[in-house]
Formats: sequence, C-alpha cells, structure tokens
Amino acid sequence: MDKLKIIFMGTPDFAVPSLAALADKTEIICVVTQPDRPKGRGHKLQPPPVKIFAEENNLRVIQPLKVKAPEVVEELAALKPDLIVVVAFGQILSQKILDIPRFGCINVHASLLPKYRGAAPIEWAIICGEKVTGVTTMQMNAGLDTGDMLLKSEVKISDEMILPELRERLMTVGADLLLETLYRLQVGKLQPIKQDDSLSTYAPLLKKETGLIDWKKSAREIHNLVRGLYGSARAGKFKIWRTRLAEENLSPAEIKIVGEKFFVGTGDGALEILEIQAPNSKKLNAAEFLRGNKVGDDFWTSE
Repeated sequence: MDKLKIIFMGTPDFAVPSLAALADKTEIICVVTQPDRPKGRGHKLQPPPVKIFAEENNLRVIQPLKVKAPEVVEELAALKPDLIVVVAFGQILSQKILDIPRFGCINVHASLLPKYRGAAPIEWAIICGEKVTGVTTMQMNAGLDTGDMLLKSEVKISDEMILPELRERLMTVGADLLLETLYRLQVGKLQPIKQDDSLSTYAPLLKKETGLIDWKKSAREIHNLVRGLYGSARAGKFKIWRTRLAEENLSPAEIKIVGEKFFVGTGDGALEILEIQAPNSKKLNAAEFLRGNKVGDDFWTSE
C-alpha cells in the first residue's frame, strides 16, 4: 500500500501524538501550525509544540497568520496532497482548502460528536459532569465540526479525573484512532455517518468569567468546574486547583478548618480544598497553605 502524502495542521501539545503517529506511517509533505506567540514574563516568542516536533524530525513547517490567505492556499495546492489532517489547529479552513486533497480533510475532534462541537470539548465535558467522552474522526466540511463522522473511540471520565489527565488520555486515543481511520480509508472500508444536528451541543472558548466560582451552586457542580479548568477556577483572588466532595454541613462560602484540612460550604454541602494558589505565589496543598495564610470570614473577598 502506497504511503499517503499528507499535510498536517495542528498547534498545541494535543496534536503532537497524532503527528508523531503519521510521521511513522505516512509521508508528511508539510506541517502547518500557528505563528510563534509571546509567552511568560519576558514575553519571548515561543514556538508551538507541533512546530518543535516537526523541526526535530526534519519536517517542512509553515506558519501562516491566516491560512485562508490566497498565497497560502496556492502554496498548499501546489503540494498536491492526498489528504489534509487537522488536529487542534486553531484556524477555520476555507472551502478552497477543503477541496485541495483528493481524499478531503480529516479532523481528529476530542468529543463524541455531535456533542461538544467547538473549541473546548474536553473542558466542557468535565464541567458538565459527563461520565464518558472520547474522540471522533470526521470528514471536514465548511461548518463548525459538522462533517460526517468516520470512527469513534470512547474514554471514561472518573469522578476525580482532572483536565490534564483526560487530555493526555484523549491525545493517545486520538492518534490511534487516526491511524485506524487512514487504514480503513486506504482499503475502502470507511463508512461516513451524518451527524444528527438535533443532538448537538456546543463547547465554546473558555472566558475568564467561566472560572468564577459561585459557592451557592452544588458541591458537584463546583467540583466539576475545578476539575475541568484545573487552575483557572477562581474564588476571589485565589486559584483553586483541586477539590474533593466532603460531608461537612456548611453554608455557601463558609469556611471550616479541621487540623490541616480546609473545607468550604456550597449550595448543598461542602468541598474540601486540596490545592490552592494565592496571587504571586505558587500552588500549595491545603496544609502548606494554612501554615502560611490567615483564613478568616472575609477570606474570599479580602484584597
């Protein structure tokens, strides 16, 4: 079986296992990724993880500001790819790009479509309390994650699983599912399935306000928010990294310290704070935090 000539489009670490898998089994003729961005306190330009992997493996890289730009489309078309594979690229493809490869464009999407279409499916699956998520390979069209589904693989979400753990699991599952999809494509055993739009849900980009904790909500809702945002959930000036459901009977936002344990009341019970971070400080477990910080009635609102 001849190796497929593939253009790969992806940007974050989530896309790297899929690129690595393809590099072993196919001919990567070009890697398209987002431009380097300033990061950290020094705002130094940092290359995206996909670029780092590609350059380490001597793969051609282009970083267009806008992949829809006519000169970029012309450059991609001149490569005559069999297939374009897209994994967390971060830009929407035009119909002109979708029409370039003879086998079209295949996307690896981190949800069980049609649920959680959009930019943040992993986070929202946890925040919404899903017990199962997964990966779907999809034949791309001009819509937002609306193309025909190709293959799916399920992944269970345990009650304590946090965002990095689920993301890492889905990265691996996605790479394996992609290879299976391409194998079936080459042997003519892929059967595209149209999505039922009536079952679709949306997973939009996360905003700063998404992470604000409302202690009047249920303990389970807040726990899921913390798990799904992992460090982006905030109460007052503090970042909450890890929590655990507790049996304490407390009012919303009420704090109770028992030895080195830190409990907070919610709308229907309490949570134990396991990891917390104050401004300009590092993440600490509850015992470390309590040894160095005064916790009073105005704790969540004090500046």
